[in-house]
Amino acid sequence: MLDMPDANVTRPLSPLPKVASATTPERVLAAVQPAWARRRQIFALLVAVLLGWAFGPNLLFGPKVAAERVVRATFIQSVVASGHVEAPYRVNIGSQITGVAVDVPVTEGQTVKTGDPLVILDDREARAAVVQNEGIVAQAEARLRQIKELGLPAAKETLSQAQATLTNAQQAYDRAQQLASGGYGTRAAFDEATKALGIARAQVRSAEFQVYTNSPGGSDYVMVETQLSQARANLASAQSRLTYTVIRAPRDGVLISRDVEKGNVVQPTAVLMKLSPAGETQLVVQIDEKNLRLIGVGQSAVASADAYPNETFTAEVVYINPGIDVQRASVEVKLGVKNPPSFLRQDMTVSVDIKTAEHPNAIVMPTTSVRGVGTQKPWVLAIKSGRTVRQDVTLGLQSAGRTEVISGLDDGALVIPATTTVKEGARVRATVAAPRTP
Repeated sequence: MLDMPDANVTRPLSPLPKVASATTPERVLAAVQPAWARRRQIFALLVAVLLGWAFGPNLLFGPKVAAERVVRATFIQSVVASGHVEAPYRVNIGSQITGVAVDVPVTEGQTVKTGDPLVILDDREARAAVVQNEGIVAQAEARLRQIKELGLPAAKETLSQAQATLTNAQQAYDRAQQLASGGYGTRAAFDEATKALGIARAQVRSAEFQVYTNSPGGSDYVMVETQLSQARANLASAQSRLTYTVIRAPRDGVLISRDVEKGNVVQPTAVLMKLSPAGETQLVVQIDEKNLRLIGVGQSAVASADAYPNETFTAEVVYINPGIDVQRASVEVKLGVKNPPSFLRQDMTVSVDIKTAEHPNAIVMPTTSVRGVGTQKPWVLAIKSGRTVRQDVTLGLQSAGRTEVISGLDDGALVIPATTTVKEGARVRATVAAPRTP
């Protein structure tokens, strides 16, 4: 039988372990008092760490400075200028006669072809003049035909009759003369025969004159021919004046101005329209006088219109003005455009980049890194082995913020911009920007 503990027996309880509270004031003071006592040492340590983190690299390796790497590339020198589009010449269109405009079938800016009607004038008077002169020509031609078909044959027939009469008169005269000399005829009969012979001779001469005057080269014939020529000339003049009533385009091109409207009375001295010939376009720009030595005829250029900046086209220098604009200190340069794009318009503003020189495989650096600009000995502040070094350089072409280095620097060298204040021989850390090529 198992012994069961007596449930009524009372045993003393064991004391529980005393748990210290983490938030008791005594505990907090115990933890804080040592750290507070060492507060100056801890603060000094933190300051030292911060200073080391902030200034340690600069003290050991030098401050960071922006630098650019010298590169080898094809260097293109160019001169940039702005100007406008202009035709080599413009055609002033006017009227050759005075008249009233009844129609103007074109508008300003329209492209026209040779012979297209531009202005139509009232042609009623001109047409009447043509009809009148056509009648005068017909009359003159009829008179000439009359001479050929009637006058000359009639004159020739009259001459034949006069010659026959002369033959008979001559025979009668001869018989009367023989009778008179033999004493058989009377004086009165001989005188009558003499008179008849003289009249017959006169009639022959008159008939011969009529034949001559009605023949080519004769006075009547020449007079009628002259009248016909004059009539034909007057007709041609009237027909020309009729053509003047329609003013046509003298050549292909674009109308850049129109100063006439329907109903206007036009005069021969007035300019009604201006035409820019097609296929011949040039750019007129003003080049700074200091760049004149760089510009030459035949140089190529790339141009773009301000209205279409992403559309470029080629041009070529064709003319350099021998004079200088004193007011603007510039020289006028003209560039020819062989294949002008369709969007070009007269007087449109353009930007031109004229290629003046090209050096392949050149050493190139930013112009902002050159020091002593304008002196006999330009130099740069380069970085070698973590220190700044003064380096004399010989410069070549300059363009668009880039400069060619002929001697003094090698490909890959680091140079510091002239605006950065760094002493020669200082230890620095280079922050290299991405290289830019011309």
